[in-house]
Order: sequence, then C-alpha cells, then structure tokens
Amino acid sequence: MLRAGAQRLPGLRLPSLPPRGSPGCARSAWGRRGEENPPASAETRWKDRAETVVIGGGCVGVSLAYHLAKAGMKDVVLLEKSELTAGSTWHAAGLTTYFHPGINLKKIHYTSIKLYEKLEEETGQVVGFHQPGSIRIATTPVRVDEFKYQMTRTGWHATEQYIIGPEKIQEMFPLLNMDKILAGLYNPGDGHIDPYSLTMALAAGARKYGALLKYPAPVTSLKPRSDGTWDVETPQGSVRANRIVNAAGFWAREVGKMVGLEHPLIPVQHQYVVTSTIPEVKALKRELPVLRDLEGSYYLRQERDGLLFGPYESQEKMKVQDSWVTSGVPAGFGKELFESDLDRIMEHVEVAMEMVPVLKKADIINIVNGPITYSPDILPMVGPHQGIRNYWVAIGFGYGIIHAGGVGKYLSDWILHGEPPFDLIELDPNRYGKWTTTQYTEAKARESYGFNNIVGYPKEERFAGRPTQRVSGLYKTLESKCSMGFHAGWEQPHWFYKPGQDTQYRPSFRRTNWFEPVGSEYKQVMQKVGVIDLSPFGKFNIKGQDSVRLLDHLFANVIPKVGFTNISHMLTPKGRVYAELTVSHQTPGEFLLITGSGSELHDLRWIEEEAVNGGYDVEIKNITDELGVLGIAGPHARKVLQKLTAEDLSDDVFKFLQTKSLKVSDIPVTAIRISYTGELGWELYHRREDSAALYDIVMDAGQEEGIDNFGTYALNALRLEKAFRAWGSEMNCDTNPLEAGLDYFIKLNKPADFIGKQALKQIKAKGLKRRLVCLTLATDDVDPEGNESIWFDGKVVGNTTSGTYSYSIQKSLAFAYVPIELSKVGQQVEVELLGRNYPASIIQEPLVLTEPTRNRLRKKSRKDKI
Repeated sequence: MLRAGAQRLPGLRLPSLPPRGSPGCARSAWGRRGEENPPASAETRWKDRAETVVIGGGCVGVSLAYHLAKAGMKDVVLLEKSELTAGSTWHAAGLTTYFHPGINLKKIHYTSIKLYEKLEEETGQVVGFHQPGSIRIATTPVRVDEFKYQMTRTGWHATEQYIIGPEKIQEMFPLLNMDKILAGLYNPGDGHIDPYSLTMALAAGARKYGALLKYPAPVTSLKPRSDGTWDVETPQGSVRANRIVNAAGFWAREVGKMVGLEHPLIPVQHQYVVTSTIPEVKALKRELPVLRDLEGSYYLRQERDGLLFGPYESQEKMKVQDSWVTSGVPAGFGKELFESDLDRIMEHVEVAMEMVPVLKKADIINIVNGPITYSPDILPMVGPHQGIRNYWVAIGFGYGIIHAGGVGKYLSDWILHGEPPFDLIELDPNRYGKWTTTQYTEAKARESYGFNNIVGYPKEERFAGRPTQRVSGLYKTLESKCSMGFHAGWEQPHWFYKPGQDTQYRPSFRRTNWFEPVGSEYKQVMQKVGVIDLSPFGKFNIKGQDSVRLLDHLFANVIPKVGFTNISHMLTPKGRVYAELTVSHQTPGEFLLITGSGSELHDLRWIEEEAVNGGYDVEIKNITDELGVLGIAGPHARKVLQKLTAEDLSDDVFKFLQTKSLKVSDIPVTAIRISYTGELGWELYHRREDSAALYDIVMDAGQEEGIDNFGTYALNALRLEKAFRAWGSEMNCDTNPLEAGLDYFIKLNKPADFIGKQALKQIKAKGLKRRLVCLTLATDDVDPEGNESIWFDGKVVGNTTSGTYSYSIQKSLAFAYVPIELSKVGQQVEVELLGRNYPASIIQEPLVLTEPTRNRLRKKSRKDKI
C-alpha cells in the first residue's frame, strides 16, 4: 500500500494524494455530489409567518419538513444556510439497517427503511436504494452470546433478524476468509442508499405537499416572544414561527447559542475508503450484503464493482474536531472534507484485508474524511427542550441517514398530536444538563466513537468523563466501597463489595461477580437494616395559589392531604403513562415532587409547559442539586432512626406515606415514610452538604442492629418481589396505566378533568388487549433483564419489561406483557434467554408482601383473635 510520504506496503494501492494541509484544515470534496457554486433554491417566495421553521437542510431536517407537510401542516418553512445536504449528509456512507441494540430505536430504523422503499414511487425521484441485507460477524464466543441476547430483544418487533452459521455466511458473502467466523447476525432488507438522492427526494416530497425550502438562508438571530412564538431572522427577511426546530447538524451548537443553550455536541472525523473495480466483485451475480466485522470495528459494502469500507478507530486514535467547539465551524464550510489520514486507520485496513483478501489487490480511488456530529452517548437529541418554549431539536446524529426518515415521522407526529407517538426517552434532549461540560462531551464522544462495535452487555457502564461535577455528598465516602453506576450525571452505588471479593467491573450476559454480594445486600434489608444513597432523584418544589389546581390537572391520582404523600402518574392526552412521581403535600399549597434521575428534566418540561399553557399562578423550582436523599430500610429501620430524633416514629404516629419535617441529631430533614424496597423505611431529604454527616450519624447509630449499605441492584430485586412497577420499564409512553396494573392510582371518578382522563375511559370501555403479569422461571446462570421475548405455542406473544433473580425463592423473576387471554395465574409460557426458551409460570403478585401489608394483616389477625 502506498501512503503519502511513506514507504510502499503490500496491499491496497492509494491514488496520488494532494499535499497534506495543516491539521484539521478542510479541503474541497473529491467532486462527489459537490458543487463549486452551490445552487440557490428555485423558490422565490418568502413567508413572514410559519407554523414550524426547520433550521437545517440535511436529510433529517428535510425529512421533518416532508412529514409535517405531508401530514397536513400549513406553513412549513425550512431554512438552510448554504445548500441541501451540505454538512454531513452529502458525504455519508449511506448505510441502512433494521438493527439497533436498543429497543425503541428499532422502530425508527424500521420506519426509515419502509419510507425509503416507497419514496421513489411517491416523489418520482431516484433514491439509489440497495437492499442486499447485512451480516454482523461473530468471531468470539461472547459475541455469539451477544447475538443470542439481541435475538430475544428483536423477536417481539416487526424486524426480521436471524442468526446464521458459517456455511450460510460464506454462501452469501463468498469473498470472506472463514477461518475465525463462528456465526452471523443477518438482517434481510438492510443495505445502503445514496444520501444526496434521498434528501432530494424528501425535498421534492416536501415541496409537493406545500413546504417552503429556502437556501441559502442562514439564520442570523432567534428572538423569543412573550406569547411563545419566535422571530427567525435571515439576510432574506424575518419569519415569525409558532415553533422552531434546530436540525442544523454540526452547526447545531451555533444555533443553540442563539437561544442561550450549549448543546453537548462535538464534530468528529470519520473516514471511509472506496476502491476501484475488483474483478472478483464484478464477477458476482448478486450484490454482497453489507458486512460488519465487529471485532475489526469496520463496515464494508459493495460500491458498484468495488468495495467501500469504513473503520471506527479507538478513542486514542480517533480525531475530534475540537477547534470547532472552541472557535465555531469555519465560515462557509459546507461541502468540504478534511485531509485523509490513513495512518489513523491502518490497523483496521489490515484486519479488513485479512477478512476480505481481495482487498489486498484493490486500488483506492477515494478516501472520504468528513465531519459527523456526536453527542456524549452517540444517540441523537430529539424533541422539545426544557426551559425554552417551542424550541425543538433534532441534532447529534452520528447515523443520520438511517435515522432521518423515522425521526422525521416521530417528531412530526409529536408536534401535531401533542405527545410522542411512542417511548423514545433515550433520545430526550433533556437527558443532559448543566453538568454536561465541554470536557465531558469530548471525553464521552471519544469513548462512544471508539466503542462503536464493542460487545453490548446488559447493565453496561462506560467510565470516560466520570465523575462529573454532579456527585452526591456521599461520593467520597462510598466510592472505595462499591461499584458505581452513572445516572444523569450522578454516581450512585450499584453494589458493594467486602474485603476479599472481586471488585472489578465484569459485565456479562450471565451472572457475574456482583451476584453474591447483591444477595447479601438483599438479606441485609430483609433481615436487618440497610442504607442507600438516593440523591440522584429529580426533585421539584411547586407552590402558589394555583398549585393544587395544576397538580389535579396533571395527575390521575387525587392530591394528598397536607402531611401525606402518594404515588401519582402524569398521562398523555391518549391515556399513556408519561411519568410517575411521588407527590408530598408539605404545607398548604406547597408540594415536593420526586421522580427518577433519568426523568428529571423530561418531567419538569411537561409540568412547566402545562403550567404556562394553562395560565396557572404557580412557582416551579428544580431543587434536584440542592437536596441529598438517604434511604433507610429494613425491620430495624425505626429502631435506628428513633435513637436520633425526638419525633415519635411509631407506626400509629408516623404512618405509612406520611411526611414530616424533623431533625436527625442536629440535621434538619424532610422524612417521608416510604421505601421502594417495600420494607419498613424512610427517605430523608436534606441539604446536599449535610449528606456525609447524616450518613455517618445513621451508620454509627445502627451498629448494634448490624446496619450496612445496599445499592440499586439489590433495590431492584426487592421492588420486583413486591411487584412495584418502574417507569421506563413496566410503564411509559407505550403503555396505559390499566394494562400496567396501576388501577389503584388512577382515580377516574375524581372531579378534575386530568390529562388523559377521557381517553382512559374509552380504553377501559373497549377492554384491554394485554396485561402486565409477574413470572417466575428456573434458569441456570442467566436471568431476565427486560425486553426478552415471551413464547407460547411456538409463537412470540409478548415481552418482559424487567427481571432479576429472586433471592427469596431462588428463581428468576420478571414482569411481562402478555395477551389478556394468557394473563391468568398459573398460565405457562416460555421466556427466551440467550437462545434457549425457559418454562415460566404466571404467579399471583406480589411474590413478597410489603411491610405495610404484612403489618396490617398482623393487626387484623390479632383483632380477629380478640
């Protein structure tokens, strides 16, 4: 192989390259789909009013304009600073796949591919869509396990996916060196599309349905108005918009700064190589499937009669365009590329030549090194942004081609109908916050890029950029005693280790080194007393003359009396579960709302929007970072706490779900008698700076009772045994509260017309089609995690939502959705785990009664005896 300025190496032959420029300096494209003088849009019209203004003319922005206009929205305007596809779209490799390791994004991929299949017929524009399928290659046993893990997570989706053996792989891709190949994960219908042609077809469709696409029309200013509308200014004029959508690709940071936001995005350089004609490829009678060599960390596909392959180099070698973060994207950058740097990807080139030997004889005719935008976790940010009215985003797309069609439809549906069409919280732009610094973003983007093809384990942790500034007051006290998990910027103990135990992070598809320690923590809470750091909870204070009225409108449950707490759910207009919160009525008209760490700004945005739209006179304050939370639970919890406070903690005086302000030693706390363990317990809300002192005091007081720590893994096992649902698993925007078994918390007869009430009445009248059930199953060394396929009579009939090992009955335990006719106690089904179907039985829930229930039954028994 020839490299510029280097010695000759055997293998791929390079074209003559222009002299290397200064590091990070852009050069003109190789002529691929580029224009020396970008054309202006043929539109001469200008609109000074718009329902929606989309900023950015890449494939994602154009897709959104297309879907909004097609759905009937009038006055859709797209503004592009230079020309359509400029930025990252035009030079993309164009891969399309049904596969995604997550659950919800499979739906986005599916929607995109189904759209692309019909787009040419609809618009009359050729899109260059090839669907030869794709194969992911496994060359290690653990990768085969990953394929089995992914198969059970796909079985209850519409996507076709199969594990195939070496013989089938060789038949489909005869140019492979089969020496190390153990298995393949095959998706029929996968392939690649021409990004430029795709975008132009979407643009033709958008215009056909009435959207206005203007370019060049760079946005120079975004000015919010008091009524929630925006003045969008460009050199061509101003547009007043009801909402704006930032879909500006690697210019999204600049657009965000116009409204006072620092979006956590960073451009990275991604290279792929295109070869000239290869005789062995030309001789094939059908197009090769797209190949993904996961251990080699590259993709490879057929490009005409040659091959195209693109590697994802390690985080140490990959190139971040950090100057664009500090100094902005260079003025005029549009359809340019960076100088190629083959040295950076040489190890992947060599691996590819070993796997596909015909590459050794190929000539390189093109090396594309272009910018793509990464978010810290590699997933895009899609949806409305908390804190700024009517500002939406569709940014951070590392894989914009496969996401464009589905995200355009998803956002269009959300904008038009007032709620997301399905759960996609992993793309919520509000998953990031003030803790997401530029340093953190760069560290995580490097890690995410380098980890593109690593094995995706359940309970995966990634450690770059940690800890953030958002640590609890107990972090220094606990960090050497436990394995921490990352939750919305926080570090929270997952499990604790004792001297002599394996302390390493050892992810696995089977039971691993935390299994026994978590069992000990489980027994600690059930038999003695345990302490857990719950500081990552989202925490809001709401007060004002309309606070009760607002919450009565938001929540399906009744408003708790002063001094009490309840579990309440916010529903969407269609009656699905948008959020679950703990609501405590502290003083008349003043409330403390608690939600999960991953839902903090997701829930806050919904509450704020309803307060503004309804004109409620309330004050809403996010106090998440001000308060720490210490949980104490177990049969001796009362005995330990009573040593530290003058407040009477007896069952008759401090009742279940009651909340009181008191002092623990000299530390003021808000104590709520509640515990997600289902055991006797309290949550102690306190000033964050008091966390370490409060922890030490409680631990010292509990020595006689054998007090010890427990983490979130044990908490999960405890809550599942009590049949406690979790938002994001058992309930979300894909489920209604009736099928989730939340009837107790839904008060359809309360006077307030809460959001979703009418829809829920209709759902109840029509009857349920499925129901959440509790399953037990005997396995060997693997436990359900959630999202596995449920089988009955040879067919997939449902899916698990979460699972664990029950340390009380020494079997696996899971929640699952099954058809209503299969939901009776005693029904036998099967759960697919790592390629094997395990017999499972539906049981009467809960497996273990909660402490308040046990206590009530004891009192009733005594009364009956008397």
